[in-house]
Amino acid sequence: MYRLAELWRTTTVRLTAIFMLIFIVFAVGLLGLIFWQTTIQLQRQQAEQIDRETFAIRRIDDDGGFRATILAIGQLASQPGPGIYYLADPTGQKIVGNVSDLPSEVVAEPGTYSFNYDRTPGLSDGGGDLRPRQGNALVRSEKLASGLILVVGRDVVERRGFTAIVFQWFAIGVGGILLFSLIAGIVTSVRVLRRVDTIASTSNKIMAGDLSERVPVTRRNDEFDALATNLNAMLDRIEKLMQGMKEVTDNVAHDLKTPLTRLRNKAESALLESKDEAARREALETTIEESDKLIRTFNALLMIARAEAGTPSGALNEIDLSAVVSDVAELYGPLAEDQGMVLETDIAEGLHIHGNRELLGQALVNLIENALKYYEPAEGKQGLIKVSLRSEGGRARITVGDNGPGIPEVDRGRVVERYVRLEKSRSQPGSGLGLSLVAAVARLHKGELRLEDNAPGVRAVIDLPA
Repeated sequence: MYRLAELWRTTTVRLTAIFMLIFIVFAVGLLGLIFWQTTIQLQRQQAEQIDRETFAIRRIDDDGGFRATILAIGQLASQPGPGIYYLADPTGQKIVGNVSDLPSEVVAEPGTYSFNYDRTPGLSDGGGDLRPRQGNALVRSEKLASGLILVVGRDVVERRGFTAIVFQWFAIGVGGILLFSLIAGIVTSVRVLRRVDTIASTSNKIMAGDLSERVPVTRRNDEFDALATNLNAMLDRIEKLMQGMKEVTDNVAHDLKTPLTRLRNKAESALLESKDEAARREALETTIEESDKLIRTFNALLMIARAEAGTPSGALNEIDLSAVVSDVAELYGPLAEDQGMVLETDIAEGLHIHGNRELLGQALVNLIENALKYYEPAEGKQGLIKVSLRSEGGRARITVGDNGPGIPEVDRGRVVERYVRLEKSRSQPGSGLGLSLVAAVARLHKGELRLEDNAPGVRAVIDLPA
């Protein structure tokens, strides 16, 4: 169980406390306003009732004299209820009423008064008091035309009782709000912390080296599940990159060990053998050739890294893709002829895209060089490379097709990975980075590289947004 201090440090508990405070302040203000308006309304109603009864008794006194007034007050005083009635002679002595005594100033001067009194329910004359009850009155004193002093009022104890009930239930409501809000905050915080601890535990296992660990996803489909899904996708990507890095390391060790060993052996032979200038020159030329291969390998790796990171050597801007494809095809036309192949083009004019000229040109170069590299001359067979550029449905499609040996369907997804070479003997020059660079350039331009069957041969399609 989490300690209270740990719970208070959580955002959930703090937000719950803030919302609870805001709700309590709002509830107190609202109930206070209701109570204030209710009290004012009750006071207004009591004052209106007092005015109406006073006016009615004054009419009775004007029409029927003091006897009719005494009879009317006696009837009113004998009825149960909050009404207060008191009738006195001109000297202030009580004639009839339902209160035992009044302050002297009430009968001395007409006006409105509030005071405590002793009330005897059911008493209609000036006899002895029976079971007096304490109360608080709001009364109006007035001298009638007959000379009698009339006091009419209302008992406000009931009104105050109503106020007490309102405050009592208000206190119960506030206490309930505090209690249930506290429980809800603690329960919510514990549940949130458990989900966070699950993610933290998974992160610790991954940092310890277990890259196969994943954050559990529940069926609630809440924001934590969305976060877990994104984290798991990121972890899948990281695991794949780490696996790729391992494969890269193995392939780099294989591909670079041989040229480096040849470099060392050539240099050592040149030093140990005779001082023949021709032999030394040959050794230096071989060293330069092997060094160029290493430089090309590392340049390819650098370009792939830049493309995958979204930071190409040149900024993305408006380029004439038709001109880029035409220039590369024109450059490799003579080379294809030297190898006994034909390079055909079908390029749409005036097609512009937002991209990087250098990287797109290098990607096309890699595709054409692959077609030239893996061409297998055969009697009665004319090698053919067809380069095309078309705009279809708001997409620009660069296609390089050949009639060579092609790529098996099972290997088309794997061959675009780094250092993957289908030629196991590795007798052909290359590092296995050409198609990786093409795929990375396509992804940089929000497109994709597809390898399709050309029957015979392979057709590489770079599909880009136009």
